[in-house]
Amino acid sequence: MSKPIVISIIESILFPDCSELYSRRGFDELRVNSVRKATALIKKQPVDFIVVEFFYAYSTNYSGIYKSNIEGLLVSLIKYSPNTKVIVLAKKKEMKFLNVLDAVDYPIHGVLQLPTSMNSVEALFDGR
Repeated sequence: MSKPIVISIIESILFPDCSELYSRRGFDELRVNSVRKATALIKKQPVDFIVVEFFYAYSTNYSGIYKSNIEGLLVSLIKYSPNTKVIVLAKKKEMKFLNVLDAVDYPIHGVLQLPTSMNSVEALFDGR
């Protein structure tokens, strides 16, 4: 049986380093610095978890129709990795915009406000 795989999409310095947690839980971690790179990975192989920071598009427009950095990723998950559990991290000022993710019919496993603790992240893994 292969190890569960988690992708960490690290796009800011607020993203917590969960490497020790993943190792202790028996996960293989793939680290990328963009949603685009994570999308390329899931097209090759489904993954168990994705941990990603949410960014709302205040004035720019991600990929034409999207209002955040991760809606396109969620659309790709529907096709390529439909059982992936997505954990979204967001700064306090961005929490009120998370409802834009409702436009994509893909469930979010959990949302944590940044900064967050390893215990909070681990609790979401326990809720597998």
